[in-house]
Amino acid sequence: LVVGGIVGTIIGTGLFQILQRWGQIDTVINVLYVLMLSSIGGLMFKESLQSVRALRAGKPLPARKRRHHPLVANLPFRWRFYRSGLYISPIAPFVLGLLTGILTMLLGVGGGFIMVPAMLYLLGMGAQVVVGTSLFQILFVTIASTMMHSMTTRAVDIVLASLLLLGSVTGAQLGAKFAQRMRPEYLRLSLATMVLLVALRMMLGLGFQPDEIYTVQLL
Repeated sequence: LVVGGIVGTIIGTGLFQILQRWGQIDTVINVLYVLMLSSIGGLMFKESLQSVRALRAGKPLPARKRRHHPLVANLPFRWRFYRSGLYISPIAPFVLGLLTGILTMLLGVGGGFIMVPAMLYLLGMGAQVVVGTSLFQILFVTIASTMMHSMTTRAVDIVLASLLLLGSVTGAQLGAKFAQRMRPEYLRLSLATMVLLVALRMMLGLGFQPDEIYTVQLL
């Protein structure tokens, strides 16, 4: 996953620069965000709604069976990953890390937003192993993508990032206290609804025609 992620950041750097030269980087980023948020948000909303219905009915939610995606199961050269309980080809995690690295470079997300669902539903990993493995992979890929952006695209604003970091630390403390008072089923449902609303807003923004199509700015 780490090797694929680092290779993906290198490829993503080239794609970012090409899209910048073409003047299409903003459009591509918005479209990718709409696709990513709508798919992940829809999956989260479906599962959380099933959990809420089972909670209200007083019935236990059936345990999800761990299984590989058919594309993963058909890949050659299988290895056994003992800690994760997997017997799959190393090509699958490499390609997953590659795609995550590209999206991390283009979208600026840490990768966990994409990596965790993919590890659960594509690789069939157990939830208790996914968290630590994804964090380990994200650490190296985020460092690599940040260095690539700072050296090539000059897209790192240190002052703004510092202010966001302070706000994130404060928000994490407030969010942890709020999460302790709310049932996990309703918390996931609220999060899925927020993700879908953001995707809808970005989708509408792609279709709106601005008042001024071209802007002339004096330098």
